[in-house]
Amino acid sequence: MRVLVLTGPESSGKSRLAQALQARFGGLVVGEYVRHFIEQQGRDTCYGDIPAIARGQLAWEDRARASAPPLLILDTHLLSNLLWSRTLFGDCPAWIEQALLARRYDLHLLLDPRGMPWVDDGQRCQPQLDERLRFHRACRDWLQGHGQAFVELHGDWPARERQALAQVGAGWTACWQAPRAAGRYCCQCRWMASSTPLARSCSRAAANSSARPSSFLPKAT
Repeated sequence: MRVLVLTGPESSGKSRLAQALQARFGGLVVGEYVRHFIEQQGRDTCYGDIPAIARGQLAWEDRARASAPPLLILDTHLLSNLLWSRTLFGDCPAWIEQALLARRYDLHLLLDPRGMPWVDDGQRCQPQLDERLRFHRACRDWLQGHGQAFVELHGDWPARERQALAQVGAGWTACWQAPRAAGRYCCQCRWMASSTPLARSCSRAAANSSARPSSFLPKAT
């Protein structure tokens, strides 16, 4: 199973891009739990809500991981909870970052807010571009500081959609389509290591495969 994460500030196209990637490559998409939480509670969040929101996000992610799809697309993950908690309340429960670092994520697509309009959907709260740029920098700093694999996407919607499809198509499709070899899935090669012999062998093996994973969007329980 390969795990792809979409991250970045609000109104940068994460949810739309998750659906576009699923439409092209299949897999499972995990949505953003905090949206469900706010709709259920009918109010703004407070610092005391952060643990429940983070646990809800983890529960959705774990439910999808348990079905072991070849491709798991996360519309967001705990990094968003971590940074929003710090942004809004100046603090975050320590266990959230620990839980985030304990999990494996193969690639993050970090979306730049520039080139995308801010759309008020009743839950967003950063209409100013400089606010969203600060959040984007915080995402990038965290990913870099913790050695996480990521690629930045820029431009308007067609441009970032093309970039995302190219990244996932070039670095992933060949691997997840390949059959077992020597008792291991050849997709265990590094996502971005397309120049390695193993990745090149994945590309050759993929030419003979047409498998596609099933898909679903986790529901709240």
